[in-house]
Amino acid sequence: MSNIKKAFENGKAFIPFITCGDPDLETTKKCIYEMVEAGADLIELGIPFSDPTAEGPVIQEANVRALSAGTTTDKIFDMVKEVREKVSVPMTFMTYANVVYSYGAEKFIKICSKIGIDGLVLPDIPFEEKGEFEDLCSQYDVDLVSLIAPTSKDRISMIAKQAKGYIYLVSSLGVTGTRTEITTDLDSIVKVIRDNTDVPCAIGFGISTPDQAAKMASISDGAIVGSAIIKLIKEHGKNAPKVVGEYVRKMKEAV
Repeated sequence: MSNIKKAFENGKAFIPFITCGDPDLETTKKCIYEMVEAGADLIELGIPFSDPTAEGPVIQEANVRALSAGTTTDKIFDMVKEVREKVSVPMTFMTYANVVYSYGAEKFIKICSKIGIDGLVLPDIPFEEKGEFEDLCSQYDVDLVSLIAPTSKDRISMIAKQAKGYIYLVSSLGVTGTRTEITTDLDSIVKVIRDNTDVPCAIGFGISTPDQAAKMASISDGAIVGSAIIKLIKEHGKNAPKVVGEYVRKMKEAV
């Protein structure tokens, strides 16, 4: 059974996202411990990339800060290995195809499996082109997480049927970042997903307040939040872990 399923076993899941190495990996590690302590059900770890096309300014800046601090994929692997000694909640990597390609896809996915990464989210890989990643992920028992966007329309059922781990449902068009309101008709998308798979689906992009998180979790299996957490890290730097923990606790209670 996929370890990711555990995240959705006790009601609605709260899934925080952070960019590894922003402002440094030590802070990332402490943030992970605080988030787990605060009740995070699954943690998405961003591997920084120089051209993160799906990200809004907040996460783009976090990528730049992390890369400027000398964060590398290997250093992130080492940090995860250390975190895994204390943390059992499911963890996924979110990054771009280029990062995986340039590292060597098989080597990258094999290491994910070895250090306890349960899934991989690659927002820039179209569904039709996921083949080679999917085969490697299956081979090493890492779930390749599918994204479904409001524009996926006719492809929703097809993507849902093949989904593994969880489905990342993108709440609105455009890039990541907090939004004042989310107007997409997500209910009907979730219905199509539910008709085609029992893989859980969590909604991300634009969620920043407990109210929004509660609303998104009420129509799906969970809420994913990134930019709002990254803002706290930018503001508080090395003192961010405690603040991030408090924020996650509030969000978890809301969902």
